Amino acid sequence: MVFKALSNETRINILIWLKHPGLHFPAEELRDYDANLGVCVSDITKKAGLSPSTTSDYLSILQKCGLIEATRAGQWTYYRRNEGAIETLNTLIRKSL
Repeated sequence: MVFKALSNETRINILIWLKHPGLHFPAEELRDYDANLGVCVSDITKKAGLSPSTTSDYLSILQKCGLIEATRAGQWTYYRRNEGAIETLNTLIRKSL
């Protein structure tokens, strides 16, 4: 399932954007950024240029395979990378391929 999640350029871009949010999202959108929470789904949607439903589908796919984590805060959902899972995948690829 992980490789299927990574077969889409936008999903890969989301992972890249979440690695260094300060480089990929305007400062005004990250004004209240908290690394423990991550980036708000609305900011990811805007950056991706996709509909909210498509963005939610993409984030769900990444979350189901463990590459990102979601945190709900009030009415907002925030996403951040699961660095442990990404490092495990990186190790697996290096050793197996």
